Amino acid sequence: MESADPTFEALLVYLKEARGFDFTGYKRSSLTRRVDRRMSQVGASAYPDYVDYLQVHPDEFTALFNTILINVTGFFRDPEAWEYLSDEVLGPLVAAKPADSPIRIWCAGCASGEEAYTLAIAMAEVLGIEAFKSRVKIYATDVDEEQLNEARQATYSDRQMESVPAELVGRYFEAANGRHAFRKDLRRSVIFGRNDLVQDAPISRIDLLTCRNTLMYFNAETQAKILGRMHFALRDDGVLFLGKAEMLLSHASLFTPIDLKRRVFRRVPRLYARPGVAFADPPPSEEPTVMGLDELRNEVFAASPVAQLSLTADGTIALSNSPLETLFGVSARDIGRPFRDLDLSYRPVELRRYVEQAQLERRTLRIADVEYQRAGEQLHLEVQVSPLTGADGSLLGVNIVFHDVTASRRLKEELEHANQQLEAAYEELQSTNEELETTNEELQSTVEELETTNEELQSTNEELETMNEELQSTNDELQSINDQLRISSTQLDEANDFLETVLTSMEAGVAVVDPDLRIRMWNRRAEDLWGLRPDEVIGRHFLNLDIGLPIERLQPMLRDALGAEAASAEMMVDAVNRRGRSIAVRVACASLRRREAGTPPEGAIIVMETASSGPA
Repeated sequence: MESADPTFEALLVYLKEARGFDFTGYKRSSLTRRVDRRMSQVGASAYPDYVDYLQVHPDEFTALFNTILINVTGFFRDPEAWEYLSDEVLGPLVAAKPADSPIRIWCAGCASGEEAYTLAIAMAEVLGIEAFKSRVKIYATDVDEEQLNEARQATYSDRQMESVPAELVGRYFEAANGRHAFRKDLRRSVIFGRNDLVQDAPISRIDLLTCRNTLMYFNAETQAKILGRMHFALRDDGVLFLGKAEMLLSHASLFTPIDLKRRVFRRVPRLYARPGVAFADPPPSEEPTVMGLDELRNEVFAASPVAQLSLTADGTIALSNSPLETLFGVSARDIGRPFRDLDLSYRPVELRRYVEQAQLERRTLRIADVEYQRAGEQLHLEVQVSPLTGADGSLLGVNIVFHDVTASRRLKEELEHANQQLEAAYEELQSTNEELETTNEELQSTVEELETTNEELQSTNEELETMNEELQSTNDELQSINDQLRISSTQLDEANDFLETVLTSMEAGVAVVDPDLRIRMWNRRAEDLWGLRPDEVIGRHFLNLDIGLPIERLQPMLRDALGAEAASAEMMVDAVNRRGRSIAVRVACASLRRREAGTPPEGAIIVMETASSGPA
């Protein structure tokens, strides 16, 4: 079980007690990352501080849950898997049921509803619309009420509809206020409701259950609990459809793969043995007895490619095969000897106590990661010790099987190394969306190659898939912010262009100064009058300008404009322009202030216009 900070565990307990959301079964690595992200947004530095913040700000619960519950979904997500489901699963499922019997489908973790409506479209395509409306019920559930409310609206934007083929859009959606609304007559067959996969009872008698990219957020213990409920929910021949990161390699007793690559599984019916019998024989057959079965069984045992050794109930060697002789040197010559006399009984691992435990407890024991040196080569073995019982429950003996997992161990180490490299790559590729898409393709390729690996690698792949969806959600948010910034920048550029055009079009020279009389703006007409370019005067003190204007006469007028009364004034002065000609200039000065009353002037506007009509 994943360990975590006790203060973080206290936060999870508080969320469960305060709002009924139980996140204790979620993977801690992903969960802490999402909570830490929300804490940084509100300025909380520690988990106890964030608990205090939640107590003071009840609205924060909604923002936190939206951050934790990564609601990334879409229509026909992973199209190849949906195509397989429609062609190879839904058709046989419908054909196997009577023509008038209902079909019950459960879409668990439906988020904003796209996947539930995708199921409706796929079933309607197989059954026909009229048969779909009369026979099919789709129960779509999620733990997030806000997402369920959005799903019930059944309206989607053009961007959300991009993955739906055009012919299906025209057949199953209607235009509504610039969005696409799912047909109301088909919408009645899709029922939305809140269901917590960890705590709430499952829906029963289900023919098809879809739960895509939801299990990967939970730890192994919680996954097993949820899968047990799903097994209970499905009919005996029910089908389970999972996401691309969920392979169920360690749950073969509950589900068997129909197509592992596309994550489609069938429910395994539960078998019940008689009480007290660990290994029950099948019911006696009515068929005629086959002659020579004992010899046939011995030959089958001897021909097994796996090293095996069978013992009687009193510990005597009964059977051995050729791979066992090759591996440990135990041959048919040792049959009849006590097992405790063989080196194999205590080397490479102490087997005698496991044999006694298997006999006592009547259950199969597995001894993993046994190292064995043979001819300078180190092998890794997995030993399975199984008790053998008769029809009456009596102990017949023990069978010991030695599996050579050296190649698997080497592959595991190589895959762990490759996985570490992938994690490092993901940390570096978070900066741009293009790099993320490249990494997604690499990850998808790696996941397909590692379909037969163990549970530890599966867990790591799920973690990487979680990070992908977090990054996709973040990229969507950043795209929206970028669009808003681009619009604001365009508006600002237009305003600046308009202001520049106004100042350029004026026949009078204009200078704008700040409260310290430093020049902030100098238009083209002022440049023509006094011969100074904007880059020569911007930032300089107006009273220090060496131009043909008697600036000292303007000081009282500037002081009044920048004072508390912000008085405007103008005067005529004699000046000399940039060509050295004497001109009469009308100088007007007004304060520069905002619309709000009572705010001090932010500067002054000085307008300089020649009194003569001729050229300056």
